[in-house]
Amino acid sequence: MISVNNNHFSAQIISRTALVITMTIVLNQIRFFKMPQGGDVGVGTMIPLILLACCYGGRIALLAGFICGIIGLMMDPYFYHPVQVLFDYPFPYMAMAVVSIFKKRIILGAMVAYILKFMCHFTSGVVFFGSYAPEGTSPVVYSAIYNGCTVIPEIIICCLILHFLPTERIITAMQNDSI
Repeated sequence: MISVNNNHFSAQIISRTALVITMTIVLNQIRFFKMPQGGDVGVGTMIPLILLACCYGGRIALLAGFICGIIGLMMDPYFYHPVQVLFDYPFPYMAMAVVSIFKKRIILGAMVAYILKFMCHFTSGVVFFGSYAPEGTSPVVYSAIYNGCTVIPEIIICCLILHFLPTERIITAMQNDSI
């Protein structure tokens, strides 16, 4: 057992978190489409992190999201500025930890998490990629439209998957110590 700041991480939690990170990265490679300046629409990429947040809480989901973001940066880098890297890679994955607040209403939690994810990408778009906006178009409008084209379909896909997944059974199985 590893203990960090009075948080105990058993081998079981560490291994399950590693599996969630792996599933998230693999799902991130399955894309419906990819945008020209970065961003894409995946097939339920954040579902494993959402389930992890419901199962083990926000702290572990934050850590797993951070690791997913760093791995995502290494696999498909689009680097403009160090702060932009935070807003486009670790922070959007880490936003999924907010679902831990909505354990009983997982779809609502996913929607809130995706709004936070959108805000991360939107902020990065306005601050760092506003120069890509067509002449006469506000960087705010450009970023909202550009990032909305990826996040809105992802919210819909995620909520549909969560609706049909037996989430309570999955979370119970993840929490079961005998597995």
